[in-house]
Amino acid sequence: MTAHVTHIWRLLKWGRILARHGALRGIERDVLTPAPVRRLARIARLGARVPKQPRYADAFQAIGPAAIKLGQTLATRPDLVGEAAATDLLRLQDALPPVPFATIRAEIEQAFGRPLDAIYATFDENPVGAASIAQVHRATTSDGRDVAVKVIRPGVIDQFNRDIATYEWAAAHVEQLGGEIARLRPRLVIANMKRWTARELDLRREAASASELAEAMVAEPGYIIPAIDWDRTSGRVMTMEWVNGIKIADRDALIAAGHDLPAIAARLVNAFLRQAIAEGFFHADMHQGNLFVTADGNIAAIDFGIMGRIDRRARMWLAEILYGLITGNYRRVAEIHFEAQYVPAHHDVAEFATALRAVGEPMRGKPVRELSVGGMLDGLFAITRDFDMQTQPHLLLLQKTMVMVEGVATALDPDINLWETSGPYVKEWLRTELGPEAQAADALIQNWRTLQRLPALVRRIEDAFPEKGGAPPPPPLTEVKLIRVGGGWRYAAVAVLAAAAGAGAMALLALP
Repeated sequence: MTAHVTHIWRLLKWGRILARHGALRGIERDVLTPAPVRRLARIARLGARVPKQPRYADAFQAIGPAAIKLGQTLATRPDLVGEAAATDLLRLQDALPPVPFATIRAEIEQAFGRPLDAIYATFDENPVGAASIAQVHRATTSDGRDVAVKVIRPGVIDQFNRDIATYEWAAAHVEQLGGEIARLRPRLVIANMKRWTARELDLRREAASASELAEAMVAEPGYIIPAIDWDRTSGRVMTMEWVNGIKIADRDALIAAGHDLPAIAARLVNAFLRQAIAEGFFHADMHQGNLFVTADGNIAAIDFGIMGRIDRRARMWLAEILYGLITGNYRRVAEIHFEAQYVPAHHDVAEFATALRAVGEPMRGKPVRELSVGGMLDGLFAITRDFDMQTQPHLLLLQKTMVMVEGVATALDPDINLWETSGPYVKEWLRTELGPEAQAADALIQNWRTLQRLPALVRRIEDAFPEKGGAPPPPPLTEVKLIRVGGGWRYAAVAVLAAAAGAGAMALLALP
C-alpha cells in the first residue's frame, strides 16, 4: 500500500505543475474562490516563472494520462473555460509527443509473437495521432485494406494505477469531512472512474465495444463505426478500418467542403440520444478528436475505450426528464426524481417542481449562445444542495458525455437549440416505449419472468434485489488507510489539506 507521504507529495507536485504553467492564475483572481484555496495557489507558484499566457495543455500533459482526460473534456467547453483555454486544450486530443517507432514495433511484435512485416504489408512509422493512452499509425493489410493500428503507450497502465491510487486516497480523506463534500460521494466517483479506465486500457474490450455499438447503430443513418480486424487485435494492439474524413473540429474545412453544419450538429445530437436513451449503450468519449465527417456528410466515430451503459428503467426516467424539461412539465420531472429516489422522500414534490422551473424556464426556446451556462449550473447545484440530492455516480459518465456532445454541436452550429433538436426524437421514443402496445408487451414478458423466478424471489428479494431507484450496485470501494496521528486537530488538518487540494482541482473546472 502506498505511503501517506507519497500521496501528499503527488498532490503537492501536481499543484506546483499547474501553478508553474499559469493554470492557477484564474483561481487566484476569482473572488468566489475560497481564501484557503487562493493562499494555496499563491504558495504553489512561489519562486516559479509563471508565463503570461497560461499553458493548460502542457500542465495537464505534465501531470499524466488521467489529467489529460480531464483536459480533453474541458476542451469542448469554451463557454466554461474560455476560448483561449479551450483552444490550448485542444492540443491534448491527438497532438501529444509520440512514442519512438522502435518501441511501437517492439510492442506490436511482442503482442502477436511475429515480426511486423508478417502482420502488415505496409506500416507508416509516423503516427497520425498520439493521445494520452495510445497512439495510432496507418497501415495496410496483406489483402490491401487500409487500416488504423492503435497501440497502448508503454508504461501508461502503471502510471494510471498510481494516479488513481492517489485520487482514492484524497477522496477518502475529503469524505471524512462530511457535510457537502460527503453528499457528493467522491469515493464512488473515483471508483467509477477507475472502472472506466480499466476498460480503456484493454484494447480487446474497446474492439468489442466498437462492434457492439456498430450493431446498435445500424438503424441510425449518417453515423458510422469502423469495422474491427479481429485477426490483428490483442490487449495492447487494435486494428480497425481506416476512416477518410475531415475532423469535426475543423469548421473551416467542413464549410469549404460544402457540408451542412447545422445538419451535422443535429445528427450528432440525435445519434447520441439514440445510443443513450434507445440502446442504453453509448460512446462516452465523443470529443472533437474522435469524430470525423466523411465526404458524403456522415459522422464517423473512433476511440471506443470509454463506453457507458444505462438500464432500461433509468433510461425511461431520463427520457421523461428530458421531455418534461422540453415541454415545461416540471411537475412530472419532479415526480420522476422522487420515483428514482434521487431526492429523499421527506422533501415536497411541489417545492422541487418549482425549483426546477426556476432553472428550466430561462433556457426554453433560446439558442445555447444566449444562455448563461454559469448561471444554469449555479441553479442546478443549488437545487441538489437544497434538496439533499446525493451524486449519482452511475450517471456521471452520461453527464460528462452530454457536456462533450453539447460542446461539439454548438461549435458546429452556435444557433442550435438543443431542446428543439432533441424534442422530436425523445417524444417519438417515449410514445413507442410508453404506448399501450409497448406497455402490454412489457407486462406480459415481465409477469412471465416473475412467475418463473417467484420461488427464489420470495427467499431472496430483500437481500439480493433491494430497491435502488434504478441505479446499479455501486462498485466496491478500495480500502484506504486513513491518516490518524493521535490528536483530532492534527487529523482535521490533514483532511483540510486533502480537501483544499480537491477543491483546487474542482475550481479549475470553472476558470474564467
